[in-house]
Amino acid sequence: MFHKEGHRIILTAFFITTIVVLGAEYLIATKWIGLSIQIVTIVFFVLIIQFFRNPKRKTPLNDHHIIAPVDGKVVVIEEVEEKEYFNEKRLQISIFMSPINVHVTRYALGGDVVYSKYHPGKYLVAWHPKSSEDNERTSVVVKNSVWGEVMYKQIAGAMARRIVNYAKPGDRAVQGTDAGFIKFGSRVDLLLPLDADVKVKLNQHVKGGINVIAER
Repeated sequence: MFHKEGHRIILTAFFITTIVVLGAEYLIATKWIGLSIQIVTIVFFVLIIQFFRNPKRKTPLNDHHIIAPVDGKVVVIEEVEEKEYFNEKRLQISIFMSPINVHVTRYALGGDVVYSKYHPGKYLVAWHPKSSEDNERTSVVVKNSVWGEVMYKQIAGAMARRIVNYAKPGDRAVQGTDAGFIKFGSRVDLLLPLDADVKVKLNQHVKGGINVIAER
């Protein structure tokens, strides 16, 4: 199944691929050149399809767990001074998504959405230390009775040019369900209370909606 954010792009890519493949077959006399063009075009189309895939995952609902909001690699686990909303120290856990990862953003916890804000910005590479504050991003805060308030940030990378955020203040967040999408390489930061019991390690690969990031 493909994410709805990719339907138009996939359809457009399909038509372009079909035209190029047929054109290469009938209009290019040199067979190896035509075949090369066909292969490159089909590979490009397959990459687009895999980028927008949206695997269905069953997340066991547990208010004591923070689950991975995205697929990717854990690149940061550290205390930071969060200045946008909490104005206090928080534990930041960042997950980097390469272009080959699933890019669906899922709610890391269930609760009430109490804050959601879009920030225009730069397009530094997503693993850059300043990308959390300088890059284009959205910040969302979800509140429940176990964790209080937890923030996550969708952060655009050097290739990403569109962040899709579905969370709005007043919404009810259901853990593991679709909260948005980031197109191409990017990352998501979780800003947790300092007493969170972290269950992942640096450079560990996690799956959105599956792996437990922290518990309380």
